[in-house]
Amino acid sequence: MKMTVIRMFPTRASATLAACLVVAGALAAAPFCHAEMTPWASNEGGRMRIVAMPPEPDGTVHGALQIEPKPGWITYWKEPGDAGIPPHVMFSKADGVTFNSFAFPVPKRIDNGKLRDIGYDQPVTLPFELKVQDPLKPLNLGASAFIGLCRNICIPFQAEFSLALAPVNATPVEEAMILNTAMSRLPEAPSDDFAVTHYAMTHGRDRLSLTLKLPAAITKPPQVIVTGPEGHVLFDGINGRQDGDGYSLDMPVGKLPKNYDIKGKRWGILVIAGNRAMETSLAFE
Repeated sequence: MKMTVIRMFPTRASATLAACLVVAGALAAAPFCHAEMTPWASNEGGRMRIVAMPPEPDGTVHGALQIEPKPGWITYWKEPGDAGIPPHVMFSKADGVTFNSFAFPVPKRIDNGKLRDIGYDQPVTLPFELKVQDPLKPLNLGASAFIGLCRNICIPFQAEFSLALAPVNATPVEEAMILNTAMSRLPEAPSDDFAVTHYAMTHGRDRLSLTLKLPAAITKPPQVIVTGPEGHVLFDGINGRQDGDGYSLDMPVGKLPKNYDIKGKRWGILVIAGNRAMETSLAFE
């Protein structure tokens, strides 16, 4: 079976998805719909499964990978930090199926001695989106998920799933609620009161200088995570200084891959301030 490897990257909730996940009304009115909730796959560190909604009229399918670490175990964000295994998912190739995006809820920094991990120590649901050419045509889709579950050691965990997307008369309320909750936990997009207002490489590109606009009433320094080339993450800020609703800091870049040219690249940035989190990208010209 041919498989397409999809690395999970963040995306933002759309109005279309929000409308899809309104359980009352829209779902009940759909005459043909079948959601898929696979059995749990388990190992000593936890369990995972896939949930998928029926195709929308335009062929969009919203789904998610649910991961439940056992107490004391963790799993990882799209960049794991100093060590760990980021989530990967593979879908079997099928006629008329394309894969659009994956998203990550707000993670936390988890310090373990000298190691700094970025991930989740509680159950987490990672939404994804794919598109089918014919939403009324039954479709059997294979999926393989590969994650890391870690305690004192990190255990690779791979599981195979089968998704049967078929038009049947049903109301997938439970699945919609799972996805709706997952979408509510994603970082928000930049806004007038929460954004990156300036960024630049300084000190011979050894530091990334940032200026942020923070929500009102934020008095503690924000947590900032910047993702550069795959496997390269910045989460150590220095020279932090607040001026009203503005906050500036520098982030040491560290050693980039050999011959890495930042021109034309986009790096991701996640800012956690109080009970809000904002995610966007930094484009380097």
